[in-house]
Amino acid sequence: MENPAHIAVVDDHEDIRELVGRYLGERGYRVSVADGGDTLRKLVEADAPDLIVLDIMMPGDDGLEICRELRSKSQIPVIFLTAMAEDTDRIIGLEIGGDDYLIKPFNPRELLARIKAVLRRTQQAVSSSSKAATLGKRLRFEDKIVDVARHEIIGSDGVTISLSNAEFRLLSVFLKHPGTILSRDQLLDLTSGRTADVWDRTIDNQVSRLRRKVEEDPAKPTLIKTCWGDGYQFTAEVESL
Repeated sequence: MENPAHIAVVDDHEDIRELVGRYLGERGYRVSVADGGDTLRKLVEADAPDLIVLDIMMPGDDGLEICRELRSKSQIPVIFLTAMAEDTDRIIGLEIGGDDYLIKPFNPRELLARIKAVLRRTQQAVSSSSKAATLGKRLRFEDKIVDVARHEIIGSDGVTISLSNAEFRLLSVFLKHPGTILSRDQLLDLTSGRTADVWDRTIDNQVSRLRRKVEEDPAKPTLIKTCWGDGYQFTAEVESL
C-alpha cells in the first residue's frame, strides 16, 4: 500500500506483539512493537504512529494509565486489547479516550478489520477538519464555540477544552442534528459505522464523557437530554460562524 499506516503494537507478552506485528506487516502496514509504556513513549516522540494497539494488563504502567497520558497531549487512536470481559472494564477504556477494544483471545482478522475502521474514521475526521481549517469554520451553541479544525470547545471565559476523536465525532453528529431525537442505534451508525460491537453502553458512556465537557452541571444535563426509551437530543441552536 502507498504510504502505509504506522501501527504500534504494545504488549508485554513477546509472542503476542511479535505475532500481531508480523500479521499486520504482511498486510502492508509499517509496524513498531513495544513491551510497555517507556518504550512506547520513546517511539511516540521519535516516530509517532497512526494508531496504537494497546494491551491493558501490563506490569508497571498499565494500558489505561498509558492511554490517559497519551490523551493529555495526543489524539492518536487507540484500540485496547483486554483479557477482561466485564462491561465496566471496557467502559473505563472508552471513558478515558479509547477508540475501540478487542477481547483476548482474538482473531487477527477481526483486529485488522477494527484497525481499518478506526483509521478510516480518523482519516475522515482529519479530512473534514482540513476543509474546515481552510474555511476557518467555527460553530456556536449557547455561549460556546466549537473549533472544528482543532477539535476544541472554547467557553465564554476563553478556556479551551480539547475533545478526543470519539467525543468530537459524537458532538459533530449532535451539531448536525440539533433538536432531533437520535436513538442509540442511529448514534452508533453515525459515529462508528457499525464497525464496533452494537453495544448501547458504548454510546451512553460517550455521551457521559461529552456532557462533562459541555454541560454546566453534567448530573443535570440541559444540552444533551436523555429521552427515555428513545435516545438523546441536543437542545441548543447551532450557528455557523
